[in-house]
Amino acid sequence: MRRSWLPAGLCLALALLCAVIAARSPYRTDMADFLPHAHSLAQKALDAQVSSGGASRILLLQITGAPAPTLAALSRSLSDRVRRDPAIVDVLNGDGEAMAGMRSFVWRNRFLLSANVRPQSFTAAGLHIALDHDLALLSSPFGAAAAQSLPADPTGLALSLAQRLAGGGGHGPLTEDGAWLSPDGKAALLLLRTRAPGFDIDAQAHALHVIDRDFAAARGSMSGAGGARLQATGPGVFAVDTRDITRRDVTRLSILASAGAILFLLIAYRSPRVLLLGLLPVACGALAATAAVSLAFGFVHAITLGFGVTLIGEAMDYSIYLLTQTLRGDDAGRTLARIWPTLRLGALTSIAGFCTMLLSDFTGFAQLGLFSVAGLIAAAGVTRFVLPALVPAGFFARGADGIGAPLRLLLRGQQQVRVLLAVLVAASLVALLTHRGSMWDDNLLNLSPLPAAAQALDQRLSRELGIPGTRYFVAYHAEGLQNALTISEQLQSVLEPLVQQKALAGYDLPSLVLPSERTQAARRAALPDAATLRANLAAATADTPFRMGIFGPFLEDVAKARAAPLMTPASLPPPLSLRLQSMVMPEGRGWLVLAPLHGVADPALLRTRLAAEAPRGVVFIDLNQQSAALLHTFQHEAVMLAVVGSIAVLLLLCAGLRSLRRVMAVAGPVAAAVTLTAAALTLDGKLSIFMVAGFLLIVALGSNYCLFFAARRGDEPEAWRRALASIMLANLCTVAAYGLLSLSRLPVLHDIGMTVAIGTFLCLVCGAAFSAPPDGRPAP
Repeated sequence: MRRSWLPAGLCLALALLCAVIAARSPYRTDMADFLPHAHSLAQKALDAQVSSGGASRILLLQITGAPAPTLAALSRSLSDRVRRDPAIVDVLNGDGEAMAGMRSFVWRNRFLLSANVRPQSFTAAGLHIALDHDLALLSSPFGAAAAQSLPADPTGLALSLAQRLAGGGGHGPLTEDGAWLSPDGKAALLLLRTRAPGFDIDAQAHALHVIDRDFAAARGSMSGAGGARLQATGPGVFAVDTRDITRRDVTRLSILASAGAILFLLIAYRSPRVLLLGLLPVACGALAATAAVSLAFGFVHAITLGFGVTLIGEAMDYSIYLLTQTLRGDDAGRTLARIWPTLRLGALTSIAGFCTMLLSDFTGFAQLGLFSVAGLIAAAGVTRFVLPALVPAGFFARGADGIGAPLRLLLRGQQQVRVLLAVLVAASLVALLTHRGSMWDDNLLNLSPLPAAAQALDQRLSRELGIPGTRYFVAYHAEGLQNALTISEQLQSVLEPLVQQKALAGYDLPSLVLPSERTQAARRAALPDAATLRANLAAATADTPFRMGIFGPFLEDVAKARAAPLMTPASLPPPLSLRLQSMVMPEGRGWLVLAPLHGVADPALLRTRLAAEAPRGVVFIDLNQQSAALLHTFQHEAVMLAVVGSIAVLLLLCAGLRSLRRVMAVAGPVAAAVTLTAAALTLDGKLSIFMVAGFLLIVALGSNYCLFFAARRGDEPEAWRRALASIMLANLCTVAAYGLLSLSRLPVLHDIGMTVAIGTFLCLVCGAAFSAPPDGRPAP
């Protein structure tokens, strides 16, 4: 007795240790974990555009459901409230407060910001040219505005800077009553920047809570605003929504899958005690898998945890085979000795298949592989060393025969089913080989768990706020910020001629927001001293209608600029700081610069000119092209892993069965099931990258059923009936678990669930149809 309980005690101790590790594990929901590691500069740029940098901190808001004056008042009230919270750094809503600060900054620093500040600009001849331009401007429709700035800015630096900094390829929103409104006037628009980056999901959730709280307070304090509604979008919103969707789906589907498995086991075993024993390998496997992932990766992805639902359909098979195949009057120990060679080979083939996922360059898939391998090893170990000692003496699964009845019925019509399946497999092969166009779903948006409405809202608000949907970028890596700004200034001389040639409409560069310190110092040095400037200005105004005395403010501002400190990132006002951070991001020990190009008319010309004239290391990036390349990389790796996993399973079968005929009896039905599943999925649409992982699971899981079909030579009729019942019960639990997984809104879980539910059921049918009755006797 003492020896029989020793394995159980050891199992309990290990389970408690794994439970402690799992409880302390950090859990994440960042979908970037299911993208490959960025190696090239282009891939790093794509990753930065998606999940990091200043752009990831932006939240776009709209307020609807009230008249325009009420919307404007709500916008102003909400802005005033959220500005007080440290979670929100900047608020732009058209009320002029933030923009006034930026205009003041540009005005004070116009001599350091403008590329037109050169020594010749302040000579008598240069100033005369500027004054002639001012005369023309005064007679234009903009004359009133020009007259206000003329005494302090006769060179027109502020106006040219305003035009340049207001660029970016987009058109700003309408402004009414001190608030931004949508073109139809039915929504107030706001742009916020959070202190935390978009991938800090807890901080983003807090920021959204602050916004919702302050909006409720603003609406409650205003009459006529009861029907107003707030909507938010942006990377932070997407991250929080993805986490919430993942949590809800994982919890809901885990509960439903567990309930379904419990129902099937109660019907078969009719014993709550044995039911709990049947779940023991699953529980131990899930704890061991979670602990293993946590120790190996330092965190557990929520989707990986959700994948634990699939262990209900896989790890439970081991206890099902043991408990269901125990004959009346026999005990679990003798049953295990009889079926262990087959069960062990089945476990090894599954583990071998999942092991290939450990080679994935995608952190998420590597976690799924380790989770499955560790879970299956633990479940098989519990079934082998612990479960037989705990099964009550004389236990017999009384309800299993009824569960196995459909499979026995299928075997009675085996010949007819075999012919039908052969025809369907042949037709499926023809359909797959003659399929027109790509079988792959190349739309990255279909990989997102977010509904189409949320994606459409983000695109619309970005367009209405004047944030362009940029496709083309120039990117480079720099060792330091000043180096990054210097390269940016060199790039401007390459891009500006292309704008003149109309190869592109415009561009953003970090040096347009913050020139390098070297350039700022050179511009400051270009400013003449007070006596020289006064003499040059007097000469320039001698034959013009202007009087020298009106330019006193100009003389004062130049003198201040000569003594002013150089600009730094910390000195930039919020709108310019946000713009700089969206283009310059820390990366490793240096900086990654991602500068957008707008209105690109000739991508080939841009690529050629940049390659020939841009500083070394600068690359031209088409994000659509990079996204497609990333998806193709994903597809290639998924197919490779599935093929390698299938080969590993086949090699193990060859080593374990040592008979080509018996190997084909197992591999043939699995191959037929995979073919039928692929054809069925392509009839309904295109294959996703996640479905390829599902095919690997079909091979790993389905081979177990076919192994028991192929291993029943010489079985007594009763033992054969119990074997059929165990296969059917295991398949029911697997199909139910993966079928429920297909209800998930997460594409990775939905696609894997649907693929495996269809494929494992077909493995059962094909395995039964192509199996031979024991010793040539008719099927029971």
